[in-house]
Amino acid sequence: MRRVIFNQKGGVGKSTITCNLAAISAQLGFNTLVIDLDPQANTSQYVLGNKSTQMNTTIVDFFQDMLNLSLRKKELQQFIQTSPFNHLDILPSHPDLAELETKLESRYKIYKLRDALKKLTQYDFIYIDTPPALGFYTLCALIAADTCLIPFDCDEFSRRSLYHLIGNITEIQQDHNNNLRIEGIIVNQYESRAIQSKKIVKELIDDGLPVMDVYLSHSIKIRESHEKSQPMIHLDPNHKLSLEFKALYEKLHQPHGKK
Repeated sequence: MRRVIFNQKGGVGKSTITCNLAAISAQLGFNTLVIDLDPQANTSQYVLGNKSTQMNTTIVDFFQDMLNLSLRKKELQQFIQTSPFNHLDILPSHPDLAELETKLESRYKIYKLRDALKKLTQYDFIYIDTPPALGFYTLCALIAADTCLIPFDCDEFSRRSLYHLIGNITEIQQDHNNNLRIEGIIVNQYESRAIQSKKIVKELIDDGLPVMDVYLSHSIKIRESHEKSQPMIHLDPNHKLSLEFKALYEKLHQPHGKK
């Protein structure tokens, strides 16, 4: 299963959600791959720590090979790196990814990632983190994915833009990927005592949007998780936020439980 985490608004927790769900998947014994398509490379840093800047190959090399006129193309597997966590691999990003976007767009390579991922049959789950914009890399991810998760941070501006975002995803579904479905909206940095947070979430639910019924709390513990490059399940498995990530994972994977 291929799942993309996307929101056009930055700072909503895309990388955090991607890495923590993937870490839980791997801990449960599923062979899991994380693909970082964001030139900021936050997901790569989160999973690999300082080693993220020392990788011999990154996703940049995959896309550069795609632009190469040589008939002998490398398989995507050759660019994937192992992580410090069992069952968790990563295709890391690099800031140079931003410089390739125009060339890739002009060559209309939007289906190449999908075709490459179909060959990676050794993975049970693939999580794809995207840039906070609906550009080439995000389009590639949505074309390649089975489902899309939308992080949401209980902000009024985020609420207004959410409807436009869902419209964009629906258009991509109709034009490029009929199998794509919005799996859910993940309420992140939720403050249960804040009236505004409750009001905004209720409005989304009343409008019939697919809001997940597990909310991720606001917690400063996530900063430590980022700094130590340890997803919450490894840093503090009994922390409230860790338990919320577990509950969210269980909600998402109920039909896919490993026997």
